[in-house]
Amino acid sequence: MDLLGLAKRQGQLNRLREIATVLARYGLADWVSRIPSAEIRHLLASPKTLAVAGHPWEERVRLALTDLGATFIKLGQMLSTRPDMVGVGLARELSRLQASTPADSAFKVRELVEAELSRPVGELFLEFDDTAFASASIGQVHRARMVDGTQVVVKVQHAGIVEQIKPDLELMGALAQVLDRYLPAVHPYRPVELVANFGRTLLRELDFGSEKRNLEEFARNFSRDKTVRIPKVYPELCARRVLVMEMLVGVPGSKKDEMHASGVDLNEFARRAASMYLGMIFRDGFYHADPHPGNYILMPETVVGVIDFGMVGRISEGFRDSLGQMLIAVGNRDAEELADILLDMCESSEEISEGLFRADVGDFFADYAFQSVKDIQLAEALERLTEVIRRHKLLLPAEVSLLLKTLIMLDGSANELSPSFNLMEILDPFQRQMLRDRFRPGKWIGKWRRGIHEIGRLVSRAPRDLEGLLRRLRSGRLEIRMDHRNLQAAVNRLVAGILTSALFLGSALLWSREVPPLLWGVSVPGSLGCVTALAMGGMILMAIWRDGDRNHGE
Repeated sequence: MDLLGLAKRQGQLNRLREIATVLARYGLADWVSRIPSAEIRHLLASPKTLAVAGHPWEERVRLALTDLGATFIKLGQMLSTRPDMVGVGLARELSRLQASTPADSAFKVRELVEAELSRPVGELFLEFDDTAFASASIGQVHRARMVDGTQVVVKVQHAGIVEQIKPDLELMGALAQVLDRYLPAVHPYRPVELVANFGRTLLRELDFGSEKRNLEEFARNFSRDKTVRIPKVYPELCARRVLVMEMLVGVPGSKKDEMHASGVDLNEFARRAASMYLGMIFRDGFYHADPHPGNYILMPETVVGVIDFGMVGRISEGFRDSLGQMLIAVGNRDAEELADILLDMCESSEEISEGLFRADVGDFFADYAFQSVKDIQLAEALERLTEVIRRHKLLLPAEVSLLLKTLIMLDGSANELSPSFNLMEILDPFQRQMLRDRFRPGKWIGKWRRGIHEIGRLVSRAPRDLEGLLRRLRSGRLEIRMDHRNLQAAVNRLVAGILTSALFLGSALLWSREVPPLLWGVSVPGSLGCVTALAMGGMILMAIWRDGDRNHGE
C-alpha cells in the first residue's frame, strides 16, 4: 500500500496530518526525521511539536492513542497484550486505555436497531431505555425489557464506526510499510504483519455475530457448572450490529466498596473466578481474554457472572502441550527445559546468544528456588520472564502473549478482591492434571494416528516431489530460501525422509514381485527393506513429535 498515493484520496490527507499532529503534540514523532524520503517527511511533518512536559513517555503514548480515536485505542489495547514486544511498562500503561466515546442519540440507536432487526423497537421490546448506561469505542449498551418481562441488555454498534475504522486501518497499513522500509529498528516487530493481524481482529469484533457465537460456546462449556453464569443470548434479536443478551443482576467487580459490603467471602469468589478462567484455558482451550474486574459480577450464592465476550483467545492442542511442558518445567524448577521450550516457541529475526539466554532463565529460577508456592506472585513472575524474553529480542507467538497477559490481569483482579488470594495455588491442580494428560493412552493414540497419516502423505508425495526437484535442478531454476535457527537439523530430517520413502517404495516393489531369496514365500530383501524403512520412519516421527510438543501448534 503506497502512503503517498493513499494520502491523495479525499479526506485521507487530513487524517494523516491529524495523526502526525497528535504524535508531535505528545513528543512521539522523532522517528519522522529518520525517514530518508523527503516527500514522506514533508507529508508527516507538523508545526505542532510541543510535547506534554513532565509526563513519562508511556503515558504520552496512551494519551496520544486516546486522542486519535477508536481504531488507535483498539490498537493500543492489542499492544497491551504484547509486553514481549513493547515492554512491560508500556504494556501496563496501555492496559489502562479506556474509550469514553459519547453515546449516540436515541434516534440513531432506534434507527439502527430497527434497520438491523426489520421491526419497530416498540414491537421488539416492552420497554427500551433510550439512555445508554455504558458506551465504549465500538458500541453502547441499553437496558430493555422483553415482551415476556425478561430484563435484557441491548448492545448497539455506534453509527458510522465502520466507515471511521476502515480508512484508519488503511493508513495504519501504509504507515507500517513506511516504518518497515525506512526504520530497520522496527523490523524484528514485523509491523506490516502486526497491523494486518490487528485489522482482521478488529473487523471481526465489528461483527456482533462473532460475540454471539462466543457467548453460545461459553454457555455450552459451563452448562453443568452451577458456580458460573454466562448470559443467555437471544439469537432471534441479534444481527451484525445488534446483540441482545440476558441481564445479569449482581455487584460488578469494579465496585470494590459494594463487594466488601456484601458480606460474601471474597476469597472464595476470587477462587471460583480463577478456577473458571483456568478451566477455560486448560480444559476448553477457549477463554475470555479480558478479565478486568468490571467484566465479572458477584451474583447470589457467590455465583460468578461473566460479561463482555468480544475479546477471546483460543489455544491450539499443540500449544496446550507446550504449555503443559512449561508448567511441568516450572514446577520442577528445571531452567534448562524451560529455556529449550521458550527457544523453540519464540521467533527471532537475528541470532541470539543461547548461553546468555539460558543464564538469564537460570537467574529467574534462582530467585524463586526457595519460595513456597503460596509466596510466589504469578503476575510478577510472568512479567519478569517476559522481560527476559524481550531483552534477548525474542517474540512470543500472539496466542502465547495474549494468554500470559490474561493470566497477569486475572492475578491482579483477583488480588484486588482478596489480598490473600494466590493464583499459583489454584494453578497447581491444573498443572498435575496436565501432567496426567500427557501420558493418557488416548492422547498417544491420537499422536500415532496423525504421525501415520503424515508418513503416508510423505511416502505418496515423495516420488512426485523428487521428480519436480530434479527437473528444476536440470533446468537451472532451483532456488532454496530458508530461515530457520536449526537449519542443519531440518535439512538432515528432509534428506532422511526422502531416503526412507525411497527405501520403502523400492522394498515394496521387491516384495510384490517376490524377488529371491524367498522365505515362506516372502522376498527376504523386500521385507527387510520395508522393516528398515518403517524403523527409520518411526525415528523421524519421534523427532517430529518432540519438536511439535514444544511449539504452539501453528
